[in-house]
Amino acid sequence: MATAALTARPAPGAVPTGELVVPLSLVAVVVIMVIPLPAFLIDLLLALSISLALVILMVSMYTQQPLEFSTFPSVLLVVTLFRLALNVASTRLILLHGHEGSGAAGHVIRAFGNFVVGGSYVVGLVVFLILVVINFAVITKGAGRIAEVAARFTLDAMPGKQLAIDADLNSGLVTEKDARARRRAIEEEADFYGAMDGASKFVRGDAVAGLVITAINILGGFFIGVVQQGADVKTAAETYTILTIGDGLVSQLPALLISTAAGIIVTRAASGADLGSEVAGQLLTSPRVLWLVSGILGAFALLPGLPFLPFIVLAGATGGLAAAGGVSPAPAAGKAEEGGGPAASRPKEERSEVLVPLDLMELEVGFELVPLVEPGAGSAGDLVERIRTLRRNLALEMGFIVPPVHIRDNLQIRPSEYVILLKGVEVARGELRTGCQLAIDPGTVRAPVTGIATREPAFGLDALWVAAQDRERAQLAGYTVVDPATVVITHLTEVIRRHAHELLGRQEVQQLLDAVAKTRPKVVEELVPQQLTVGGVQKVLQNLLREGVSIRDLVTVLETL
Repeated sequence: MATAALTARPAPGAVPTGELVVPLSLVAVVVIMVIPLPAFLIDLLLALSISLALVILMVSMYTQQPLEFSTFPSVLLVVTLFRLALNVASTRLILLHGHEGSGAAGHVIRAFGNFVVGGSYVVGLVVFLILVVINFAVITKGAGRIAEVAARFTLDAMPGKQLAIDADLNSGLVTEKDARARRRAIEEEADFYGAMDGASKFVRGDAVAGLVITAINILGGFFIGVVQQGADVKTAAETYTILTIGDGLVSQLPALLISTAAGIIVTRAASGADLGSEVAGQLLTSPRVLWLVSGILGAFALLPGLPFLPFIVLAGATGGLAAAGGVSPAPAAGKAEEGGGPAASRPKEERSEVLVPLDLMELEVGFELVPLVEPGAGSAGDLVERIRTLRRNLALEMGFIVPPVHIRDNLQIRPSEYVILLKGVEVARGELRTGCQLAIDPGTVRAPVTGIATREPAFGLDALWVAAQDRERAQLAGYTVVDPATVVITHLTEVIRRHAHELLGRQEVQQLLDAVAKTRPKVVEELVPQQLTVGGVQKVLQNLLREGVSIRDLVTVLETL
């Protein structure tokens, strides 16, 4: 829908307002460079420059995938030209009217020259140089390097992605229309990172131009003040230097914001959440870390010579965040819990698993969710059987047998939480409310329903936890209502699909080859080991799974190789 909105053409006779914005902006840039502007208009344009930089920064922070802001390189070029045009206009105003006083160049420049740096041109010059160094040597250089590497890797990965799309199309998994859309997305991704690689040079050139313009303003203003206006050397130096530093600072502020936005865009990985949500979630998911930081800050507050109040306030705030996480920092609890709970009543052979390697797939549940997995719990305890059905369905879908999912209780997580682990590493987690139903908003809700707002964990859709007796009411209102076990199964399904390539080991590949050799022995004999090793076949199959391509038709894949 977003693509359609971007490419839609106006109806005949309608005024194409959106199409005129960029051309008129470029014309305005030329006008600003050529025509002298009054001080009040310079103030307005400088405020507009800062506003545009803030808008671009906020959009980049709330962008979930880099391609959602694919126009960023072009926007960066236009905004950079606009800022350089403002530098030309403000330079002309400073040199022509600087002798009239600090207010001759506009209130914005005067404010940055006087209030921001305390009226000291030495302090202002130092602050300006620091901002330029931060922008040029730190943010811009790093963002440019990331964009260069991303562009190279994206181009290197294009042939493999194209082959995966062709394989999907040939096997009938996607239609011709879907294949064209996926190819177009790959081309747009390559074009975007290539453009970002070049767009980073705009920002670096802008920083250099800011230094040159500042030096020209100071020298030119000093010459005009002393030679043409007859001012003494000290007055001319102070007046024109403060105005120039104010102009440089008000130009470097939006430049720094846009450079930061460029760095955020190129460092963003495709995900289902904005930057703020991801950073907050990843920084605050470990209450033990927060407890440790709180203790260290509290120790700093007690050290002689260090201010007590700032450190103790931060220690209290960090401790409050850790307490809100609901996890006790005591490490001994986790060791004692391994032998307790419902898992303790299981056969002894399960408890001997500590002597064998980690399970490939694990599902840990809080103690409130134990009834979902306990045998004999009626409809609430059918999760184990549904996981068996899920493994069979995924085997038919992806072409290899998914390893068993080991289920255990974990008292270290919240009572209503569950955690999905892959090779002992957490890859996803969610939270359920027992006794409630999850009402998912598919976008066609007709009436509001009372419930607790949440998000569906697998796809991040808006949802509500509603009481079991309100299930029919929510369905009539347009919600898709599912029980907690279905929520877990759906989440587990998506996690397995995303990480299928990590679950396919060499042993599994060898078993697949042995199965094919029973009916097509020549195919396997000619391929392995004459042309490829088992490891080589494994890498090919893993790449196909990584791209979402089923390997069920393994004979065709092997014959192609």
